[in-house]
Amino acid sequence: MLKIQKYAAIDIGSNAVRLLISNIIEQSGKPTVFKKNSLVRVPIRLGADVFINGKISKYNQERMIDTMKAFSLLMKSHGVVRYKACATSAMREAKNSDTLTKKIIDTCGISIDIIDGEEEAAIIAATDLSTYIDENKTYLYVDVGGGSTEFSIIHNGNKIKSKSFKVGTVRLLNDIVTRETWNELEQWIKENATVYDKIDLIGSGGNINKIFKISGKQLGKPLTYFYLSNYYHNLQQYSYEERITELNLNQDRADVIIPATRIYLSAMKWSGAKDIYVPKIGLSDGIIKSVYYETVSSVVV
Repeated sequence: MLKIQKYAAIDIGSNAVRLLISNIIEQSGKPTVFKKNSLVRVPIRLGADVFINGKISKYNQERMIDTMKAFSLLMKSHGVVRYKACATSAMREAKNSDTLTKKIIDTCGISIDIIDGEEEAAIIAATDLSTYIDENKTYLYVDVGGGSTEFSIIHNGNKIKSKSFKVGTVRLLNDIVTRETWNELEQWIKENATVYDKIDLIGSGGNINKIFKISGKQLGKPLTYFYLSNYYHNLQQYSYEERITELNLNQDRADVIIPATRIYLSAMKWSGAKDIYVPKIGLSDGIIKSVYYETVSSVVV
């Protein structure tokens, strides 16, 4: 018997807000299939407010409410049966996040969970990677966001350790990542990655997805450290305006792509990884899976 339902994930990040709608396909005797149906991304960049001023501006509050209204209507028109909205680094640190979440539930009917960095790392790492990875290998999974980056060690198909660091693209653009934070990150990667003979990176986030697309590589094939390093140095030869006009990058991507690439390269250098795999998954995919498995376990109980 075939059963198809739509679930949705709302990822409220420091750089952009996303709505992912997925088809959940259940068939007797077969594994559940999660198939992306629609993805909408709105570059509100909450982190630019919060990491400098400590709160979300009135303008961006209004944009958030308008976006959530639109997401609510999209979920209704798609026939979404379950959803979960998670907010990360910027909303965690905003002094007025409670006020904004109350406004959103009152005007849009959308309830938002503000999750901590460790929970964010766990949701991302819980995404089913079996179709993307070799279970006999070791990986450092790096999910770069606007406010923070989540790191997980995956060995023989199992998550060994996860940690979130306040090193994100919007923070780096505004030069508010301390040398101490970089040192702490470097030490964590070296301590946890170098115990393995060989390690590869898995990269997720909009910036590495864009770089992978530009590379023309086949899905499943890695980017090398050499390629990423060359791309990073090439990007820096262009001004912000030239990256939009000549490299054809969106305006909200053309600035953050440089600090994002710096984070991936640093992780590769400190872990000794020579390759980075880009499976095009992230927090939104993890949220969809967590909602589904919560539903399944509650039914079983």
